[in-house]
Amino acid sequence: MLESVGALTGSPWIYAVVALSVLLDVFLPVLPSGVLVITAATAAAASTTTVTAAAGEATRQVPSLLALTLCAATASVLGDLVAYRLAWRGGDRLDRAIARSRRLTSAQERLGAALSRGGGALVVIARFAPAGRSVVSLGAGATHRKVKEFLPWSAVAGVAWAVYSVGLGYFGGQWLGAGWLGTAVSVLALFLAGALAALVVRRPSHASSTPPVTGAPAGT
Repeated sequence: MLESVGALTGSPWIYAVVALSVLLDVFLPVLPSGVLVITAATAAAASTTTVTAAAGEATRQVPSLLALTLCAATASVLGDLVAYRLAWRGGDRLDRAIARSRRLTSAQERLGAALSRGGGALVVIARFAPAGRSVVSLGAGATHRKVKEFLPWSAVAGVAWAVYSVGLGYFGGQWLGAGWLGTAVSVLALFLAGALAALVVRRPSHASSTPPVTGAPAGT
């Protein structure tokens, strides 16, 4: 698998596959877009250092890694925006679907409270949590949050996630070799970050726990 991805790293096809995977996993969180980005970056790490036959000097070929990062970040933001717009127009059907899930309702309320206070850190953190991106994007659209409240934080989240994922794959490949060990350790680090982000997102916010109970949801 690594050999196949490595062969595609220098061609436009790997970027197209990564972009499509990242774009769609906001609707299908089971897609392993993060694993694909890490695998591509690990394979790229194997070819970033080349030794010239004449001078014996090491040269770094960074553009492929930069393109991979930009591709993943751009696809992430575009996917968030599409999900946001679809949820905005989803109407009562989407509201009923969210209302049937206590987890989605709670996450939606925390998101609304965070965006209302101008704190979009939750959007960035949720990008690393399993299905967190879906909850945030759909929740922001369903509650008709303004684009200026959501999109800038979505962009920060997409860039942070792309840089982190590509960095894991690249440095894992450099330090542990562009084989299964390097990829496995990098993927494990991605999953650990996701588990930590999920704990933060699920934790009740301080703002929602300190005021007296009034019967109103935290996000209203």
